[in-house]
Amino acid sequence: MQEFYASPDQKALVDAARAARLQSYSPYSHFKVGAAIVTREGEIFTGCNIESVSFSPTNCAERTALFKAVSEGKREFSMIAIVGALEGRPLTFCPPCGVCRQVIREFCDPATFQILLSSEDYLTRSYSLEELLPEGFGPENLV
Repeated sequence: MQEFYASPDQKALVDAARAARLQSYSPYSHFKVGAAIVTREGEIFTGCNIESVSFSPTNCAERTALFKAVSEGKREFSMIAIVGALEGRPLTFCPPCGVCRQVIREFCDPATFQILLSSEDYLTRSYSLEELLPEGFGPENLV
């Protein structure tokens, strides 16, 4: 993990995640999350968390962004920025849940895919997927 202030390119990705967070539908937890994933070609897809009263069918921001990209034919990604916090509070470091880590693993190289977590003042932490999901289960496990 590295901690630094976001570069201009990273800040643009974080800003896209911040904008997506504004669309969060989180009437139960009041924890609003936004994500922005970038393809290897540089195209950005965003997502927010979407809750359900029964919680189980709730969808995280990271999966929303990834599913939007995959539904548009994208299959290769280099980085995702994630922001989140309780409604009305400053952004805090918001790592992806285990389910999101595993779904990201389906499409991303664990050694090279970067996960950026950013706080209110753009202080940013960067992790490889491998750091956050060691020994993840991938397509190669089925051969």
